[in-house]
Amino acid sequence: MWVGWLEEYPDYRTQGTTLDELKENLREIYADLNSGEIPNVRKYGELVVH
Repeated sequence: MWVGWLEEYPDYRTQGTTLDELKENLREIYADLNSGEIPNVRKYGELVVH
């Protein structure tokens, strides 16, 4: 079993029985998170202040 998440969205994890399935699931969750269909998505980012 493989478990993974996108660095930008650490609150959203997915899994797959193979590495290829995990990669496909990560692509799908990325599309879902960026579609606006999921409310209140928390995205991790870096703020640089000069």
